[in-house]
Amino acid sequence: MNFINLIEQYEDDMIRSTQEIISIKSVEEEEKPGMPFGEGPYKALEKALKLSEEMGFKTKNLDGYAGYAEFGEGEETVGILVHLDVVPEGEGWTYPPYAAEIHDGKIYGRGTSDDKGPAMAALYAMKALKESEATLSRKIRIIFGTNEETGWGCMKYYFEHEEAPTMAFTPDADFPVIHGEKGIIVFDLVKKVKTNSCCDIIVKSIKGGNAPNMVPDHCEAILETKNTRFVEEKLKDYLERNNHTIYLETDGNTIKVIAKGISAHGSTPEKGENAISYLMNFLGYLLTEECDICDFIKVYNERIAFKHYGEGIGCGFSDDVSGKLNFNPGVIKVDEEGIKLIINVRYPIKSSAKEVYDGIRSNLEGTNIELIEGEGDMKPLYVPKNNFLVEKLMLVYREQTGDLESEPITIGGGTYARAMDNAVAFGPNFPGQVEVAHQKDEYISIEHLMKIAKIYAHALYELAK
Repeated sequence: MNFINLIEQYEDDMIRSTQEIISIKSVEEEEKPGMPFGEGPYKALEKALKLSEEMGFKTKNLDGYAGYAEFGEGEETVGILVHLDVVPEGEGWTYPPYAAEIHDGKIYGRGTSDDKGPAMAALYAMKALKESEATLSRKIRIIFGTNEETGWGCMKYYFEHEEAPTMAFTPDADFPVIHGEKGIIVFDLVKKVKTNSCCDIIVKSIKGGNAPNMVPDHCEAILETKNTRFVEEKLKDYLERNNHTIYLETDGNTIKVIAKGISAHGSTPEKGENAISYLMNFLGYLLTEECDICDFIKVYNERIAFKHYGEGIGCGFSDDVSGKLNFNPGVIKVDEEGIKLIINVRYPIKSSAKEVYDGIRSNLEGTNIELIEGEGDMKPLYVPKNNFLVEKLMLVYREQTGDLESEPITIGGGTYARAMDNAVAFGPNFPGQVEVAHQKDEYISIEHLMKIAKIYAHALYELAK
């Protein structure tokens, strides 16, 4: 397997390519002609295709929605499904989120782990196989998506215009192999507001969160009151009882209450600290009388706050295959007209979206809070452990890492694997590795980048030979 040795020679080029594509802010923006998800994702796609062409691969741009690069011959195709879009960067970075600076052997930036770094590792794995002239019987095609974080329109467009690979993996989750993924739904909890005054305090607005699939690290409320000292004293008393990061900015009779949390991926809300929950918890302590916003805050604190598995709001489901449901309140917007809380749920493989919706609606009866279902239901994925693809990837993982104990796993994350039949997620995070996706100071170490490139080269060889 001399292609493994070739990857060692690519280290400088791989680092540079990763830095260049990280420097493109590929957060979804307003559609432009030929750029269905905005300029950033399109520029990232252009960069990936140009790099692929320079490596000698055949490429195709599918109208800005997606693209691919491939080499080899044969009637069957091994696919690698990657995405080039990223979630918003959020706040509090130590290093600039789009500068791709290297510190202590780590490349920092939004997308380094999810999913640009792994995409570059897979692309250079293809380059190693091509240049080693390994004998293969299947084509290898890497498919670049540009809308994974916000809707999957890229994959929908791709599979409407191109034939699906025979088998595929996506480097967008964990090792050893992900053979099951929970179902995913995004929905709104809404309530109309007629009264927003309580305890001589007017709640002008509440806003927090960047995306439903991120644990929000910032949330703030604008209050108006003639008794600012009362709010200050209440916060002081609250913080003596609660270890939360909340502070005030006062300007005359206007107070901005700011809560800080720690971001995490929406599939693992228990790993973050939800700033919305921190703020609502304090507001519940501050606003003790009745008003429409106060009533919503009370319901939130009793049934949602710090309950990561839906156990307080009628959807605390679990199963023996994928474990507990994951419940993430990701975005909130409150003003004098109404309240909207956007929820991201990952439900167990043996459950259904209908069960989740029915459970929540039943739980919320009498609260005047309405559940508005999202447009889609990303159904669960399940591939048996004895599937050819799972078994081959497990063999590669064990040979490359020496880890003979880890078994295929299920996750709450949603990957491109469920966009087609006979696909699974494969890396890039190793068991026990710190999760940095969707968090500030996201990074990938150069050592990690090189290691996964070797694993992906070996995996592609085993699947395509």
